[in-house]
Amino acid sequence: MKATNIQWHAGLLKRGSRWKRLGRKGCTIWLTGLPASGKSTIAAALEFALVMRGIHAYRLDGDNVRHGLNSNLGFSRRDRAENIRRIGEVAKLFADSGCITITAFISPYIADRENIRRIHKETDLAFLEVFVDCPIRECMRRDPKGQYRKARAGEIKGFTGVDDPYEAPMLPELVIKTAETDVGECVQACLDLLASRKLIAIAE
Repeated sequence: MKATNIQWHAGLLKRGSRWKRLGRKGCTIWLTGLPASGKSTIAAALEFALVMRGIHAYRLDGDNVRHGLNSNLGFSRRDRAENIRRIGEVAKLFADSGCITITAFISPYIADRENIRRIHKETDLAFLEVFVDCPIRECMRRDPKGQYRKARAGEIKGFTGVDDPYEAPMLPELVIKTAETDVGECVQACLDLLASRKLIAIAE
C-alpha cells in the first residue's frame, strides 16, 4: 500500500542558506564491498576523523540499522533491495541537512546502488561510491562473525560471496584495497576524495 494524499511541505530554509549558515556541505559517501572487507572499520574511523576535525558526520552501518529502522527485513533479494532503498533515502536526508553521511553496507547489487546514486543526483546531492576491494580469501580468513564458515557449512543461506553474488562497482569514485592498505591510509584516501570534491577543506 502506497501513501496517497500527501504533499511535500517546504520549510523556511533553502539548502544553500542552510549550508552557508552551517559552513558545511552535505554528501553521502557509500562504502560497499564483501562481508569482512573492512567497510565498518573504515566507516567508524572516517566518522571519528571527521568529527574530531569539527565536521558534522554520521555513520549508518548495516548491522546497526537492522536493529531498528530495518528490523522487519530479511536477506532475500527483495528485502535487501528495500534495505538499501530505505538507507539511501535516509542518507539523502542527512546529506541535505549538511551532514557527511557515511554508509557501510554490502549492498551487493549494482542496480540498487545506482538507484541511490540517481536519487542523490536528482536532488543535486553528492554521492561518492567507495569500493572496499578485498579478495574473498582474505575476507574468509578474517571472518570476524564466523559467517563465511557457517555459510560454507550450509547453516546460512543466501550469503554474499558464498551462494549469493556480489556485483562490484564499475566506476566507483574510489577503490580501497584493504588487504594492502591499513585503516589510516584508507581514511586518508576518503578524506582526500572529499577534499577533491570541495566537500571539506584540505587543511581540515
